Amino acid sequence: MTRTALMAALAAVVLTPSPTAAQPRMSSEPITYTLRFPAPETHYVEVEASVPAGKPSIELMMAVWTPGSYLVREYERHVEQVAAKGPDGAALAVTKTQKNRWRVETKGAPRVTVTYKVYGREMTVRTNWIESRFALLNGAPTFLTLAERGVTRPHVVALSLPAAWKTSVTSLAPVAGEAHRYQAASYDELVDSPILAGNPTVHRFEVGGKPHVLANEGEAGVFDGKRAAADVAKIVAEHERFWGGLPYERYAFINLLNESGGGGLEHKDSTVLMASRWATGTRRAYATWLTLASHEHFHAWNVKRLRPVELGPFDYERENPTTSLWIVEGFTAYYEHLMARRAGLTTDAEMIDGIASDIRDLQTTPGRLTQPVETASLDAWIKYYRADENTPNSAISYYTKGAVIAFVLDGRIRKATNGAKSLDDVMRLAYSRYAGEKGFTEAEFKGVVHEVAGGDFGAWWLSVLQTTEELNYDEALEWLGLRFKPVDRAPGAGPGKAWLGATTKNDGGRLVVTQVRRGTPAHQAGVNVDDEILAIDDFRVRADALDRRLEQYAPGRAVTVLVARRDELVRIPVTLGREPSDTWRLEPRPDATPEQHAHRKAWMGESSTSSGTP
Repeated sequence: MTRTALMAALAAVVLTPSPTAAQPRMSSEPITYTLRFPAPETHYVEVEASVPAGKPSIELMMAVWTPGSYLVREYERHVEQVAAKGPDGAALAVTKTQKNRWRVETKGAPRVTVTYKVYGREMTVRTNWIESRFALLNGAPTFLTLAERGVTRPHVVALSLPAAWKTSVTSLAPVAGEAHRYQAASYDELVDSPILAGNPTVHRFEVGGKPHVLANEGEAGVFDGKRAAADVAKIVAEHERFWGGLPYERYAFINLLNESGGGGLEHKDSTVLMASRWATGTRRAYATWLTLASHEHFHAWNVKRLRPVELGPFDYERENPTTSLWIVEGFTAYYEHLMARRAGLTTDAEMIDGIASDIRDLQTTPGRLTQPVETASLDAWIKYYRADENTPNSAISYYTKGAVIAFVLDGRIRKATNGAKSLDDVMRLAYSRYAGEKGFTEAEFKGVVHEVAGGDFGAWWLSVLQTTEELNYDEALEWLGLRFKPVDRAPGAGPGKAWLGATTKNDGGRLVVTQVRRGTPAHQAGVNVDDEILAIDDFRVRADALDRRLEQYAPGRAVTVLVARRDELVRIPVTLGREPSDTWRLEPRPDATPEQHAHRKAWMGESSTSSGTP
């Protein structure tokens, strides 16, 4: 395909609107936005919206959260100077009626023009960032829309870019013959289609006959975009093989390279990634970036189309809780490792280390004994995105435990079917039944597992989802011929390193406690977060020397820690513990049988012949 033809194909698709509980009423009257950046260095975008009216008043709303990031973020706090005028240019009254709603008195005009400004200087994948060189605009924090239920209407976006900006990238369908003008079939699609404007380096590739782009903002001759695009194409091809096809007509990877943010956010036909521009510089950093790209692209199926029933149609003005984030996020976190390996981009050892890292994170988090994973999912709106110093003691990540559950479940299915079936089959069967408008209940997803595995896991589900009982790894490890690497204690070795167990930081030369996990010597002794450690046994401890000082003690030694707590000196008796060994490192069993070797090969993808050299 020529470059011109590729761009035309990239522009051709209109996304399917999100499902609604009842058949929506379709309206052909669009809301049309013009976005201007008269002074982008001040971090503002000016929005002019032509809105259908035809009645005495209309009410506009702004989303307070964005799908994929489960926290009410109050985007409306960045909206300023909302005004309106009629077709004759006369000002119309605008009244703010709720935190995120505005009523416009239209005087019966068929259409009104609404103007407002949005401040954007929060460098995350879910917010807006506007500066002199580029802008990242997410739909939820940018666009006011009509507060109407049961109506689906198109939304058109025209970008009036600064003279120095030449490119815009989005999964919205371009309007033919008009540069930087796009159309969404619905407000759901508008919210689900971030826009990057500026001068990004755009790498184009094709998989399954469908065009894709990797748009790098900040490549700066450092990030190897050509290599990254080629490897992302391999991931996309592996996902296509896994699911049996690509569910979209084109896809955009929007990749912001900066040193102040990270992570990713999935969209139906695109994703926003954030990473360091040095991410292609080392094997470890690059493998991490590839698994991030794998994770977000896997979401094009798992959550954007195969979704819990609670996650669509969305209520953009309040929470949309579900107990099933361990499936859509946790299982995706599991497959991010498998897909990168099966695509030949990571080694066997790197993939196993990725799984082990999730297990280690779970097993070293005290909150695993406090919060069940279904509760972690339900509480995402109040806990996950509001972590504090006590979070590791009171909560777990549904990403992490969900990934570990997927690993254990995969092994359980493989063993139950003697290798004939796996979690792969569960995901594909669930997709064939519940993708699109249907959605699935947790009971329906479990039913698919039982059907594939040929048995009922009822008691097991109760244990892993609704209790804080420890997970049992034996079945998965035995099937795959893996084991937790034994702790190497050399003969005659000493008693190990003394351990306080408090996390600290150097705060301008002050040694300040930032976290105290349950079960540590510091927690048992009553060391507090924000304590400034001054001395041990009346000898000063400098902010960069705590580890060196602890090397002078043996585990079990009783010491006195002098801290400053709200400017008062406090002496705390502490019995130092032994620094815990890493008991959660996975490795192939040295005595693995030929059958276990074959099981592990199948798990990693029999068709993969590459040694994996990112």
